[in-house]
Amino acid sequence: MSWISKLYDTYPALERIESGDKPWPVSHFVKNAHVEVVLDNEGNLKRDRCKIINGIDAPTLIPATESSAGRAGDTNAPHPLCEELGYCAGDLPTIDTEKFGKYVQQLSNWTRHDSSQIKLHAILTYANKKSLYKDLSDSIGLPIRIEKKDGTKEKIKDEKIFVRWRVEVPGEPLDSTWEDKGLIQSWIEYDKATNPSVGFCFVTGENTRLANNHSRFLRRPGDGAKIVSSNDDAGYTFRGRFTDSKTSIKKTGLQGCGVSYEVSQKAHNALRRLIARQGHKFGESKDDPGSVIVAWAVSGNSIPDPMADSFDFLGEEIKEVDISQQEPERASDVDHGLDLGQHFALSLKNKMAGYYAKLPVSDNIIIMGLDSATPGRMAITYYQEFVPQQYIDRIEAWHQDFAWYQRRSIDYLDKAGKSKNRTEWHIGTPSPKAIMEAIFGNTMSDSLKKNTIERLLPCIIEERVIPLDLVQNAFRRSCNRAAKRLPPKYSTRDSEIAAWEKELGIACALFKGFKKRSINHQKDYSMALEEDNCSRDYLYGRLLAIAEKIEGLALWLADEKRSTNAERLMQRFAERPASTWLAIRKNLQPYILRLNAKRAGYRHLQLMDEVTNKFNSDNFKNDMPLSGEFILAFHTQRLELNRKGETETDSKPAD
Repeated sequence: MSWISKLYDTYPALERIESGDKPWPVSHFVKNAHVEVVLDNEGNLKRDRCKIINGIDAPTLIPATESSAGRAGDTNAPHPLCEELGYCAGDLPTIDTEKFGKYVQQLSNWTRHDSSQIKLHAILTYANKKSLYKDLSDSIGLPIRIEKKDGTKEKIKDEKIFVRWRVEVPGEPLDSTWEDKGLIQSWIEYDKATNPSVGFCFVTGENTRLANNHSRFLRRPGDGAKIVSSNDDAGYTFRGRFTDSKTSIKKTGLQGCGVSYEVSQKAHNALRRLIARQGHKFGESKDDPGSVIVAWAVSGNSIPDPMADSFDFLGEEIKEVDISQQEPERASDVDHGLDLGQHFALSLKNKMAGYYAKLPVSDNIIIMGLDSATPGRMAITYYQEFVPQQYIDRIEAWHQDFAWYQRRSIDYLDKAGKSKNRTEWHIGTPSPKAIMEAIFGNTMSDSLKKNTIERLLPCIIEERVIPLDLVQNAFRRSCNRAAKRLPPKYSTRDSEIAAWEKELGIACALFKGFKKRSINHQKDYSMALEEDNCSRDYLYGRLLAIAEKIEGLALWLADEKRSTNAERLMQRFAERPASTWLAIRKNLQPYILRLNAKRAGYRHLQLMDEVTNKFNSDNFKNDMPLSGEFILAFHTQRLELNRKGETETDSKPAD
């Protein structure tokens, strides 16, 4: 019961938040209204002010009983105030007199309990006239059609039209019943008074009114799945241990575990608000609300988001390094001999220290995952509690261990006001969503999305080693550059390069983090080019980057826009490096001759020889597949070449 206790403790903090929507009050929930009916304080209809409203744009807070909040189908459990015409219109041609009778009786009882509420008297008086259906037909016309999110019109059945009330009372500036704090509090007190204490609450340790029906609509409107649901008395699902019946439940509560109505309402309302404000959904579709990950501090203070990437935390504090794909020889004064990761680590540590300073030492931070296998039942798929220091340390470790150069595309306006785009590389850790897409692409199934997030979450929260199959899959996709090629109708070379470079940065981050946390073969790679690293895989990665640079520059000088041999053969190179390098090196010769003619003394040719000379002869001939270390070297060498460029002019020589 820890989760419900923590949510119950969080509710007061959410109520104190000044900005944004507050959690629903006890005994209330939000319903989309279709029609707004306006009365005066005597219960007379103001026909000219009645109107149709779009349910999506008119979320309305309404009072509800425990039965009406969980009603389904044709259950005769009316809401006490705002309702469908099938309950509150006494003259509806298809009216169910029992429903209407219960609606009027409940409203009448509430009005007698709190006679000071003028709006209740006015609505009750008007309801007893039994003219609502005729009045709406005359004023706005029935049936009505409501615009849906997709822009289409949906016809609403007359009995399903949901009505909300406005009552104009002289001297009162607020006429909306759903915003009247006095009316809201009046219903809370009445609902509590009509439901006496019946059992022991395992959360508060008090004898109080227990909840029989727990809340739904947690992930989105229309979500019928519940975290807590009681056994039905007819199905006997729990035969043997429990002997609950309708009579015993009403008298003494559930035999298993009782939760008070107030605790259940506040806990679920807090969870609903947290999901709406800071939850992350995966695998959401029209028919499935998807799985949800939400993290929060019981105190209500802000905490690092476990699903965010490093740029979301640090923004412009992250050290950025610009490169240009169109002009690959742009010079830069960046000294890559310095490990730029040190700047990132310091910025990250300072940011996390700021979070820790704002969180009380006694605070609790909760991580919760939710998903449903059926429309009516929801499961807690992940749950962890942390003290602030422990949580912050683990988030910092995730962003530090898996930090690598990540590609970002920035839109900006130049001095002439024209829209332009530039590429930036910043050091940071990608978000779980970006990782998931880099591993499986954008067309993965909803179940695969949920499963992948469930596997990544412990790596973030518990400092576990990332699963090897995820690392290997990202490595294979980053080597398969041909997979990014699409017909010109759907893609351009620049967009293909951008998509591949994004996946390459993520694949490097995953391999670096995997090796950092590996138990058997732990290694901490620098984000700077390791020129003294003479391992076979690392050297082959550098060679491929140099070959791509040489051929790419030669093509650029000749105004040719096509893939290089290094690009086309990268996947084969990762599988059979020695034999593939011979083919790449042979095909590189014409481009070397072209550069010698136009750029005498081109230094990258010398660099290729220097890297080749670092090989052990046996390693150079070894044709075994390369590990992920290959893409680390390839990426850092590639960035290094693009940053430093050439010492001579960047302009193309005249032919």
